[in-house]
Amino acid sequence: MDRIDTHLHLIYPQRFSYDWTAGIPALAGQPFRMEEYRAAADGCGITESIFMEVDVPDKESVSEAAFFCSLAEDSANRMSGVIAACRPEHADFAAQLEATAHPRLVGYRRVLHTQPDELSTTTLFRENVSLIGKAGLTFDLCLLPRQLAAGAALIDACPNTRFILDHCGVPNIASGDLTFWREQLREISRRPNLACKISGIIAYASGEITADTVRPVVEHAIDCFGWDRIVWGSDWPVCNLTRDLSSWTHLLDDILSGSSDDELARLYQHNAREIYRLQPLA
Repeated sequence: MDRIDTHLHLIYPQRFSYDWTAGIPALAGQPFRMEEYRAAADGCGITESIFMEVDVPDKESVSEAAFFCSLAEDSANRMSGVIAACRPEHADFAAQLEATAHPRLVGYRRVLHTQPDELSTTTLFRENVSLIGKAGLTFDLCLLPRQLAAGAALIDACPNTRFILDHCGVPNIASGDLTFWREQLREISRRPNLACKISGIIAYASGEITADTVRPVVEHAIDCFGWDRIVWGSDWPVCNLTRDLSSWTHLLDDILSGSSDDELARLYQHNAREIYRLQPLA
């Protein structure tokens, strides 16, 4: 089954700063460029990708968006779109939207799971996220389980913006207790303008990770959102912290082995094209 990878991080340490990797030896200072990704994705059935911003410092975010949009212009890279970093808490947000506008830019993200829980609750933040929807672009949400209620309130305040919940809402698989996450995911999934991205979840597990380790998360996400509101993303190279890209894709194939071709096509291709409004590649 061909796949669109909707959550690809590319890391170019000679161009940009990645302060958040300082405590992660496997990522700190290491290049994870398009050429490394192509090698890692070989044999995984990935035909296209969407670049996801990598939480560079605020002063570098516009340059990051421009650089990866330029990579997306080269059809050889098979990059369908770019999701740029943004700061909806800033009063000059409209200027940032203008500065990052590009035909291949399909959406924005503000990392929230490392920020104070109240960041997304202000009137300014919500008004600016509404501007994203008015521009016909998406907003990816990265939230901890305890932040999902605040995320639901943000979605309710911005009914004309299309949201995507990254990493299934960051379940703490390693803890062995998914009760609270299950409840919160079910509640937030009631918003029709929210989709769920099956991505990154293996990073929240520990020990020997098998299909059964993450199966409860994948199955609950599909049960909550249905086959029309889910997409897949690798979260490469962060996924390498527990499983490489090939292992991750085969693990998910195992979990979804009983699914129909139509269901898998929606997860891996059709939903991504519709939600992110992807333009055809040359």
